[in-house]
Amino acid sequence: MASGSVSPATRRPLPLLAAVSIIVVLAVCALRTRGIYLEYYGDGPPYDVRTTNMDKWESPVFDLVVTNLMGLALVASAAYWLRRRARSRRTE
Repeated sequence: MASGSVSPATRRPLPLLAAVSIIVVLAVCALRTRGIYLEYYGDGPPYDVRTTNMDKWESPVFDLVVTNLMGLALVASAAYWLRRRARSRRTE
């Protein structure tokens, strides 16, 4: 083995780590979406505290879009990296 090469034992955990990272990012996005939804709409009756300050209410769409786009970008970059890595391994 050359001095600058990486052994197969150290190369193997990277795809597993990327797959676990994708799952974690998707779980965080799902939990964040649920949290934002519950924060803005709540789970109680509509006549409780939530209608008191309706003039200060904002739509949660922007927060949801930003959070989910960031998660989608992370998942897409990890998937791109995994696909590129698999192609480079086939040519070796």
